[in-house]
Amino acid sequence: MAMKNYTEKKEKENLETMQAILNHLPSFVSEFSRGINAANSTKLGYIYDIRLFFEFLEEKKIAYIKSLSDLEKIKAEHIEVFLENSNNKAVSKSRKLSALRRLYDYFIKKEKIKNNPANIVETPKIPQKNITKLDVDEIARLLDSVEDGENLTKTQKNYHSHTKIRDLAIITLLLGTGLRLSECIGIDINHINFEQNAILITRKGGNEDIVYFSQEVERALKDYLKERLEKKTAQGHENAFFLSMQNKRIGARTVQNLIKKYTKIFNLKNISTHKLRSTYGTNLYRETGDIYLVAAVLGHKDVNTTRKHYATMDEDRKKQAAKIVKLRED
Repeated sequence: MAMKNYTEKKEKENLETMQAILNHLPSFVSEFSRGINAANSTKLGYIYDIRLFFEFLEEKKIAYIKSLSDLEKIKAEHIEVFLENSNNKAVSKSRKLSALRRLYDYFIKKEKIKNNPANIVETPKIPQKNITKLDVDEIARLLDSVEDGENLTKTQKNYHSHTKIRDLAIITLLLGTGLRLSECIGIDINHINFEQNAILITRKGGNEDIVYFSQEVERALKDYLKERLEKKTAQGHENAFFLSMQNKRIGARTVQNLIKKYTKIFNLKNISTHKLRSTYGTNLYRETGDIYLVAAVLGHKDVNTTRKHYATMDEDRKKQAAKIVKLRED
């Protein structure tokens, strides 16, 4: 219940931010935000991008969007110029285009406009990146560095003596379950069930899910729990499982920084919580070959999302398959 309250608090903050932006946009954008079925965080992203588009049109004296009739006058080339001037990577341009498509589609379904010029615009091609992950030796070295604090600076070692059990629990949990950062920091004490080795988490969009963990993760969590129960938490943070040095629910940046601190020892560049998640997903797929299982455990709504991320491994598996079947004995 407490984790749900935490998620609801974040959703409320997004709603308040969104409302402040909508106050300065045409009323039909508010209608759009109310009518679409999406989390407030997703809606907020749409509203940001729609506002940027309207501001661009006004700045370039292309159009002043005040009503749906103004929106209907926009042509595909206006959107293309907007994307060209965004100075963003392909993934950001694709997101902006998606927001505009969703806006037009909503009012087409409402039969308030007829055409969607954003559908004519070609989706920016997003280059496929190789999965950045840790290999077996790197995982072991990372966990060892958290435990012993070797090669940390003198100042870091002073903090390490107070946080190493917590840090080891966090990194072991991320590597052993593939949780997202938000899912990890949102965990409350009463959501961990050691009888079933399971954690109740809240996925993106607010849906609750159960994630199971191994004995190795269990040991790390139990070691930290002993320490955690002795701490006097700040008011309002009594249920939080992972605490900061201020005895408040640990924040995303704190977790990101602690991972950066330990991985820097071995010059492991660009290792983030997402890379730890990829490491888990890769290992699970390698061991099982079951893309649907990987999708379910990682909380992907669409298995094609999972398949896209692990396409390189699929190719490796296909190459291995070519060597398995022999037509003649050697």
